[in-house]
Amino acid sequence: MKAESQVVLVVDDDLAVRESLKFALELEGLGVVACACGADLLAHPKLMGAGCLVLDYKMPDMDGFEVLRALKRRDCRVPVILITGAASGTVRRRAAIAGVRYVIEKPLLDSALIESLSEILN
Repeated sequence: MKAESQVVLVVDDDLAVRESLKFALELEGLGVVACACGADLLAHPKLMGAGCLVLDYKMPDMDGFEVLRALKRRDCRVPVILITGAASGTVRRRAAIAGVRYVIEKPLLDSALIESLSEILN
């Protein structure tokens, strides 16, 4: 996958997850910006031009759904992949209603994230 012109914004409060995702996606040829929390994402200058957001569901400052509501208020239409350790039916339904393109369960051990990003970015 070579989509250097499209930046992927990764939002996860866990430093190890954030850094490993950044590394893995950069190996795929993507430009990646990692944010530690929803507030960092919402303040980031590349937000509106991003190709995709990889957004953690459970974060301490604001959870993924609060971030999605803030994005909607800003009329930000960047495609979102929600990552979570608990992809229950309720989370999946809420994500679908919020317009999330994919919900992927952690740990991200298979190629689901790369395949989802490839579909969104190409």
